[in-house]
Amino acid sequence: MLGEKATDEVCDDFLRRHGLDKPIPVQFVVYMKEILQGDFGRSFRFSLPVTEILMQRLPITVELAIAALLISMLVGIPLGILSAVKHNSWVDVLTMLWANIGVSMPVFWLGLMLAYIFALALKDTPFQLPPSGRLSPGLIPIPFYEVWNMNVTEGTTTFTILDFLSRMNILNGFLSRDFDLIKDATTHLILPALALGTIPMALIARMARSSMLEVLGQDYIRTARAKGLRYRTVIIKHAFRNALLPLVTVIGLSFGGLLGGAVLTETVFNLSGVGRILYEAITARDYGIVQAFTVVIAVFFVALNLIVDISYAYLDPRIRLN
Repeated sequence: MLGEKATDEVCDDFLRRHGLDKPIPVQFVVYMKEILQGDFGRSFRFSLPVTEILMQRLPITVELAIAALLISMLVGIPLGILSAVKHNSWVDVLTMLWANIGVSMPVFWLGLMLAYIFALALKDTPFQLPPSGRLSPGLIPIPFYEVWNMNVTEGTTTFTILDFLSRMNILNGFLSRDFDLIKDATTHLILPALALGTIPMALIARMARSSMLEVLGQDYIRTARAKGLRYRTVIIKHAFRNALLPLVTVIGLSFGGLLGGAVLTETVFNLSGVGRILYEAITARDYGIVQAFTVVIAVFFVALNLIVDISYAYLDPRIRLN
């Protein structure tokens, strides 16, 4: 890092300034204390606080993960329900075949294929989509708190939260009513969200199918149909609601996996999110960013599991009674 010609005095001063001259147990205790205060140290490569880099890059990854999860749910859940309703039909066979292919497909290969098809093969057609980047050149989004003329001081907690939210371009476009920003950000997000959401889409479809098949064989479903209720009402109101618990678990875990799995997607589509900078940090051995990203993903997983567990009581009255 200091170059091949760095003297021993310069190296010793570097180790002392970064606390690397202390014993490993002492370094670990100091590191944990700083983490609890939201301080992940400084990046050796960028010479910036790691927390500042995360706050700049994390919104992009969160926006991509949310978009991928929405696509996964909007496609995977209906396909899983349809496959269960049409059990052992050609619809069921094709859906499960697609799900197996989707689970096995490498994200980086799918991303390159989507970019080739929609950016080159479908060029100059209504289906053309941008192959990389987050916004078109020259489009500079204005933070919504500036549009609202909010007087916030830089460096405060309020400013940090508002700045974090404003870096999600689609959300910032809605809050600032900038419809050009919404359109441009959405078109740039479609391909990476499709590539990232393929695996969870297949998992959600398979889980929805298996849960629905289990519920459709219950006595109360046969009773509901015998009472003359419409088949759509039986499927949506009675069967699907009771099949939600395992599905919600898969969705919650999938979102955490999407945050961690965005590394290759962001690299392929040239998105400046956490995944992209994590790749650069690994190649440069910038351990501070790697450690911070690992901690953030772990916290997301724990929080999502907690939310999923709490949602069980809302989805299933029997759990509330117990």
